[in-house]
Amino acid sequence: MFGYLRIYNSSSILPLTSNERATDLLLVFGYVTLSLPYMYRAVDAGLRAVDVHLLTEAAECLGANWPTILFKVIFPNIRSGILSGAFLTFAVVIGEFTLASLLDRPAFGPYLQLIGANRAYEPSALAIIAFMITWASMGLIQVFGSARALSGQKI
Repeated sequence: MFGYLRIYNSSSILPLTSNERATDLLLVFGYVTLSLPYMYRAVDAGLRAVDVHLLTEAAECLGANWPTILFKVIFPNIRSGILSGAFLTFAVVIGEFTLASLLDRPAFGPYLQLIGANRAYEPSALAIIAFMITWASMGLIQVFGSARALSGQKI
């Protein structure tokens, strides 16, 4: 984070900490960098579970073009991997403290620390709420990630 601040704030050409929108953009870039490994591994596991080469060849033999192959063949088969990566990213970002704190942006991590510095019971209630949101997100992966739930078919 200190490297980001030094690079982007030292130059008069690109001062990203001078206004709030630019600081939000810097925070988004930091969160993307932080969550890339989690998203990559989840999507990679989804792709390894499916024979993408065979599905692509079959769709091409049936006359499908590349956007059709991507959105109607590949993405539905790796939907659970994409959702897993998205919810892992959500869990990482909701618990992240350092980036938002150093950039002085309102986020859940700095808010939890601020409440914890002044009160006794509220931080534990907020932490339990954060765990419940994370567990609900994992339940949503089960609901929306399975092919049966979306298609309504019995397998």
